[in-house]
Amino acid sequence: MFKKDNLRFGMLLGFIAPLLSLVIYYFIKFRAYSFLDFLEFIGSNKNQITAISVPCLVLNIALFTFYINTRRDKTAKGVFAITLIYAIVSLVIKFII
Repeated sequence: MFKKDNLRFGMLLGFIAPLLSLVIYYFIKFRAYSFLDFLEFIGSNKNQITAISVPCLVLNIALFTFYINTRRDKTAKGVFAITLIYAIVSLVIKFII
């Protein structure tokens, strides 16, 4: 399954990996609180958005590096595109909303 070289597959991986990382980050740092309390904490503390989004995008960096090194450029482009979208959205949320 991970041997495909497909833009859509890369975009799907790039979308799912930060969500998985967010859940892992929640269980490591905020396991004493409910997930809704965690989301409320993020919403009320805008300075924490960057602190949380960076570890969530680390898995995308690993995926991008893996697919570039294995010469699956279409998949790497999909992962990279979604990584940029996540980063831009997190900055917009932090500074504008």
